[in-house]
This record gives sequence, C-alpha cells and structure tokens, in this order.
Amino acid sequence: MTSSGPGGRFEGRVAIVTGAGAGAGRATALRLAADGASVVVGDIRPEAAEETAAAVTASGGDALAWRVDVSDEPAVAAMVAAVVARYGRLDILDNNAALLTPDVHGRDVVISDLALDVWDRTFAVNARGTMLCCKHAAPVMVASGGGAIVNVASVSALLGDSVRSAYGASKAAVVALTRYVATMYGADGVRCNAVAPGLIMTETTRRALSGAQLAAMAAERILPWAAEPEDIAAAVAWLASDEARCVTGQTLVVDGGTTVHRPGHALRAAAAPG
Repeated sequence: MTSSGPGGRFEGRVAIVTGAGAGAGRATALRLAADGASVVVGDIRPEAAEETAAAVTASGGDALAWRVDVSDEPAVAAMVAAVVARYGRLDILDNNAALLTPDVHGRDVVISDLALDVWDRTFAVNARGTMLCCKHAAPVMVASGGGAIVNVASVSALLGDSVRSAYGASKAAVVALTRYVATMYGADGVRCNAVAPGLIMTETTRRALSGAQLAAMAAERILPWAAEPEDIAAAVAWLASDEARCVTGQTLVVDGGTTVHRPGHALRAAAAPG
C-alpha cells in the first residue's frame, strides 16, 4: 500500500508516470516526487523524459528517465523490469501517455472520413498502452504488497462530439479497463482508478487553441477557471495515496463542471453579452 503523511506521503515508494515529458504527466511526476516517491519518467521522447527527470532531481527528488513506446509490449516489459532492478518494488503507476500528435489526432475527424490507421494507432497507444502497463505493473505491485494504478482517461470518454471518435472511444476503453483491473487485483491490495480531465491548459493547448475556441470552452464550464496540469497531478496523487484507500474502480472527472449541466447553460453563456 502507498504510505500517507504530510510532506512525504509517498516516502520510500516507487512510481512510474508515462507520458511524463510534458503537461499533466510532467506535473504528476513532480508532484509524486515532492511527496517523497522515486519516479520513473516514461516518455516516447527521450529528451523530454530527461528534462522532467532533471527537474525532479533539481527539486531534491529521485528520478529515472526512460524512453518507452507504451504500445510496444517488450518496451513496456523492459521499463518495468528496469524499475524492479533499480528499486526492487513498484507502488504507483500513472498511465498518462496518450496519442495527441497532429499527424494522427489531427486526422481524427468525422467517422465517415476516418482513416483506419488513425483508429488503430489511437487505440494502440491509448487503450493497448494502458493495458500493457497494467499487465506488467500489477504483478510487481502484488509482490510489493499492493499499490495504486491511476489511468488518465478523458471527458471525451463520457460525451459525444462531432469529431475525435477514435480518441473518445479509446478513452472509454480506458474507463472500462479501469473497472476490470480494479476487480481483478483488488483482493491483492492493488487499487485502480481513472481521472477524466476536460480542458487542460498546457503549453500545447495555449499554442493550439485560439481565443475564440478557449472562450467557447469556457462557456461550457461552470467554474471560471480551466484546469492546469497541476490540478490533474493533484487528483492523481490523491487517488494514489492512502487517503483514497477505499476508492477503486472509479473515474474522477476533473473538468471544472463542464459535464454536470444541461447544454442550455453553455448556449446561454455563449449568447450573453460581454
């Protein structure tokens, strides 16, 4: 089980964070390290993984950068084996890696025009990648006496939209997988939950979205602020901690209230003057 205590609730514990080279993954790696965990920073971009690991180290934490393509089973198995070889245990897994590259995610259009390679590659990273990390991490957690897995899904798994069907369906698979992993390994002390973010104000988001797009999203949101990467990191850290020791198989939505109201709220907000 993960330990809890002010200022060091993960002291002596070991975590893997995938997709940790930037955004919410980087924020989560830094948050877990600040709470005392040794963090393995997994990312398909080795330079980005090294940057995050260096930031952890500069803050006084312990980190290991690891280049991994989560859709590749031998690569995932090698990462977990390296964790065991270095630390002898694994307590926390944050499956944050997702496929958001413009060459694939940008072609995730209306389903009648959807290329099969977009669907397959999206599922390979988002759904298969999450499954593979769970597959190889869970037995190590069992051997370590238990642990916590947090899968990063999306509000796209819970709502329909006019585009991004591959992404939404792959994240819905993550939500379902979360319940299955929780059921399969709960008796062994391994909890599995998911976080479903809405808009996250990462550097990429700020570059990619126009003021009009951000305003439209703000109209859908109840709270006056959007989530920052640190908000997702805080949710992951809570679900990984003993403060959530009786929480498993659940999906925690972190979206500023975007999904809690009728559509009329967003229409009224968009039409309001000012």
